[in-house]
Amino acid sequence: MPTSMPKPSPKPSSPGKPSSREPSSRKPSSRKPLSRTAGRKPLIYGAGVVVAAALFGYVSYRATAPDSPASSSSSVADVTADPDEGVYPELAKLARRDAGDKLALGRADAPVVLIEYADFKCGYCAKFARDTEPALVKKYVDAGTLRIEWRNFPIFGAESEAAARASWAAGQQNRFWEFHRAAYAEGAKEKGFGKDRLKALAHQAGVPDLDRFLRDTEGTAAATAVSKDQEQGYGIGATSTPSFLVNGRPIAGAQPAETFTRAIEQAADRAKNLGSAGQDAKGSAGPASAEGPDGSASPNGSASPDGSTSRDGSTSPDGSASPEGSAK
Repeated sequence: MPTSMPKPSPKPSSPGKPSSREPSSRKPSSRKPLSRTAGRKPLIYGAGVVVAAALFGYVSYRATAPDSPASSSSSVADVTADPDEGVYPELAKLARRDAGDKLALGRADAPVVLIEYADFKCGYCAKFARDTEPALVKKYVDAGTLRIEWRNFPIFGAESEAAARASWAAGQQNRFWEFHRAAYAEGAKEKGFGKDRLKALAHQAGVPDLDRFLRDTEGTAAATAVSKDQEQGYGIGATSTPSFLVNGRPIAGAQPAETFTRAIEQAADRAKNLGSAGQDAKGSAGPASAEGPDGSASPNGSASPDGSTSRDGSTSPDGSASPEGSAK
């Protein structure tokens, strides 16, 4: 069962066009990559997480393999009629539920937490942000059922790393979700994420102090925060983007909206009996609060992470991106 970690590739394939070539067998460059993946092993969060990490790694691999069938069976620990099947309590504890988290959207005590590990250069991440996430926000976040927690998971090299740090810096001025929307807009990825472009995105996102934004982007705090998220992603076996946890249930790829809807609703039903995700880890879910995209407390997080109103869930069932093999 393949569980190897990805090797950064400077030229991933275009989103939505899986590569037909076999995964590269060339030796990695001697230059030390920004995303240090060699020799990584799943972190031990509990007895079941080794199995969960192996599953997540395999699902991620199959979602990006050149011969991967267009089938929802490759998406996840399948979302079945049994709400307990494919759910790992140790992974549910990764929900931070920090009311001050500037990279989160929704009530800190929401019964369901969706954790997203994503890269701003990932085409399928952008597709999820534009086509699926807004509907989830409107249906579940606004209702207080769902909380979305972002994890920066840059795997496509230097520009991925820079965009991740920039998103964190925008968040320090309560503009993470606006930056997220701008960076994932149609055609934004193709313009790259150089320093000037990131500054332009921050301006578009309404970041008030651009000089501070640039300092924060290059600072050690941003690098540390991104590294922490990245290590967590590798630690649970994620090998491609986007990857998700829904109350401890792994989902790999920008799956159809129905996959997320079913996982969220099953998790909400399960939480009625077992308590909210993260309670076992912290003792309580924290105060009832919500964070809108501008960092303000709001019962419904009024602005969605993306301005799109599409709800067609048209994302490919095997939609995910990996830095080598079949990059989306």
